[in-house]
Amino acid sequence: MASIVGYGAYVPRYRIKVEEIARIWGRDGKSVSSGLYVFEKSVPAIDEDTATISVEAARNAVRSSKIDAKKIGAIYVGSESHPYAVKPTATIVAEAIEATPELTAADYEFACKAGTAGMQNCIALVESKRITYGMAIGADVAQAAPGDALEYTAAAGGAAFIIGNEGIAEINDTISFTTDTPDFWRREGEPYPGHGERFTGAPAYFRHIVSAAKMLMEKVGMKASDYDYAVFHQPNGKFPMRVAKMLGFEKKQIEEGLLCPIIGNTYSGSTMLGLACVLDVAKPGDRILAVSYGSGAGSDAFDITVNDAIEDYERQNIRKMIENKEYVDYGTYMKLRGEFK
Repeated sequence: MASIVGYGAYVPRYRIKVEEIARIWGRDGKSVSSGLYVFEKSVPAIDEDTATISVEAARNAVRSSKIDAKKIGAIYVGSESHPYAVKPTATIVAEAIEATPELTAADYEFACKAGTAGMQNCIALVESKRITYGMAIGADVAQAAPGDALEYTAAAGGAAFIIGNEGIAEINDTISFTTDTPDFWRREGEPYPGHGERFTGAPAYFRHIVSAAKMLMEKVGMKASDYDYAVFHQPNGKFPMRVAKMLGFEKKQIEEGLLCPIIGNTYSGSTMLGLACVLDVAKPGDRILAVSYGSGAGSDAFDITVNDAIEDYERQNIRKMIENKEYVDYGTYMKLRGEFK
């Protein structure tokens, strides 16, 4: 059975408050914040992108797990904001952590679930004994058109997970639920994505997460009350709370991994950052349900049991890292995003 051997994360330290964005567009900031249940979001520095975020997360994962990076046989980077249209991010990460050259590497794309898709491939390669360790990364510098509803939440950050045979948490099972539901898209060459607004809720996000979660819980013989923690993709702060209630989870089960209210939606990093935060505090025997969501559309669900090895693991304390922040105004935010050409 494949396990999580290590994890690492990175979130840029710059922040912009939702109220500051709302002020620019003549909206009531308090109403926007409470409506989304998001108060501020992370903003990448002018020299940060998906590649640099992925490298930082990968280095933290290798350092914490204390494994030899040369034993990593696969690296997959999931993102919808890869810096190059033709040039993989995964090879940059591999070189940075000194995992080259004997490995396979690739970039994945499936909106906000590309990172968890990479985790599933690593699980398959490890369990088939083709590799010793695999690394999956979910990272994004999310795009949003100025003034669009997405601008209030589109953020930056990422997490890396190392998958192996013996680690800190066993991955008991994983399952996916996928349909062709075009709720969100960005055509080649377009700088910003489009979205179906209210269509992104019931037929997209909620249908896929609920379906994947129910399928997995039925398969492993679990119910909501059996889990100590649950993590759901976080496009805003309210959706994961609502889907948790629909599935029978209580607030206390999801609050540890709920980061969107304080860092925004990190897209491919969202579910994986939440899971990393849960592992920062989890105890041996804790059971975790994690369900990602990617527009277009699909969800990956994971049933995880934390084991005794977590006690000796060098945890990153991601929430403490997130507290190291510096606020910027809207003009600086636009400059950091590269909007001024």
